[in-house]
Amino acid sequence: MNASDRTPADLLRSALAADPARPMVTFYDDATGERVELSVATFANWVAKTANLLQGDLAAEPGDRLALLLPAHWQSAVWLLACSSVGVVAEVRGDPAAADLVVTGPDTLEAARTCRGERIALALRPMGGRFPQPPEGFADYAVEVPGQGDRFAPFAPVDPDAPALTVGDIALSSAQLVARAREDGAALGLGTGSRLLSGRTYDTWDGLSAGLFAPLATGGSVVLCRHLGELGEDGLAQRVESERVTLTV
Repeated sequence: MNASDRTPADLLRSALAADPARPMVTFYDDATGERVELSVATFANWVAKTANLLQGDLAAEPGDRLALLLPAHWQSAVWLLACSSVGVVAEVRGDPAAADLVVTGPDTLEAARTCRGERIALALRPMGGRFPQPPEGFADYAVEVPGQGDRFAPFAPVDPDAPALTVGDIALSSAQLVARAREDGAALGLGTGSRLLSGRTYDTWDGLSAGLFAPLATGGSVVLCRHLGELGEDGLAQRVESERVTLTV
């Protein structure tokens, strides 16, 4: 990755320039049997579409706060990078009532209704499927995002030193996030081509780092597993082999 990269969006652009075909996020949900693999190019396309939705249709601006009420999921990773692309502060498990807009999964719809701004709901169905019946008061992400543009350009440059992410009691600017992700990646021994399997949730920095930011910052990729406890030891060993995992957390 480029030493000059100072935002997660910068890291993604560098990854896209280096090798767009390599895996970026491989997602498993061991409660449903779902598997989704996104190359860098495919992941970046989802991020661009989501950033266009965020900046255009939702009128989000740099510094706006987005309550992200999503589990560890490939679409959560997309939203985190879309926020970085626009300059929106991603508040993981943040208070919807205090946020400018909210992005929620199906299990947190009631909490998300306290947001007075724009509300986006994700069904989290296989292959990014839509809700059978859209929840009242929410835009369905799977309906809104396909028509968005495949390229994204922010209306204003993203300030690397502006707030970018809060999770728990941790608040980071984009530059701090990138630096911390690089440090975490080095501590884990990640490098170009590394493949990290993470069963951690996305409600802590350790989970976000292992499940997205550290592999992105070091030229690696992530095998992101939700409900990993459903798999069992033999199943985990088979996955590590089949996915060519180099490190498991």
